[in-house]
Amino acid sequence: MKNKFSIIFIITLFYSLGSFGQVIELTPAYGYQFGAKLGYGPNYLKMKSSDQFRITLGVETYSGLMAEFSYINMSSELRLRDVVFAPIETKISDLNADWFLIGASRYFKEGNVKPFAGGSLGLVVVSPKNENQDIINSLNSSTKFAFSFKAGVNIMFSKAVGLNLQGDLFFPVNWAGVYVGPGGAGISTGSTLILGGISGGLVFRLDKD
Repeated sequence: MKNKFSIIFIITLFYSLGSFGQVIELTPAYGYQFGAKLGYGPNYLKMKSSDQFRITLGVETYSGLMAEFSYINMSSELRLRDVVFAPIETKISDLNADWFLIGASRYFKEGNVKPFAGGSLGLVVVSPKNENQDIINSLNSSTKFAFSFKAGVNIMFSKAVGLNLQGDLFFPVNWAGVYVGPGGAGISTGSTLILGGISGGLVFRLDKD
């Protein structure tokens, strides 16, 4: 319920900004998400590389400065290597991550080729499914604070349509709490995980002037 109210608030905010902004951008994109590991002693939890879908709504607040809301989805696998529970790296769950981020980006120059950089804050909802019942003792969905940075370029074919090429770094503030094994035995790791990705898509630009 809290997530629904947050999404409604963000949509309302951007609708209000859109009534004042002179430029609105919508950018759907698809890309590749690099995997990452969290180690504990000689063992590790691993999020496999995966695909990534992203859609960003931007509203110009000042010349070249865009206020943005982004939704990103990643579908991956969570894998474990543990000398006690999984001596050979083993899949323990499919993993879905939904990111809801609000932030800003700045264009560095005008014209048909428009390089940019930006950052954002928000939430990531991590949801496991298809758990390996031979290993998993407890693996629950969780919501974490998160932030991200991005840089890229928009190559405009016209005033209204262009190509978006972008690289991202995602930081869930804490990624932890995986328990495996029978009888309540388990492991828990916690740190800031860094996820990197690249994507490409289209940018649709509406100039009210």
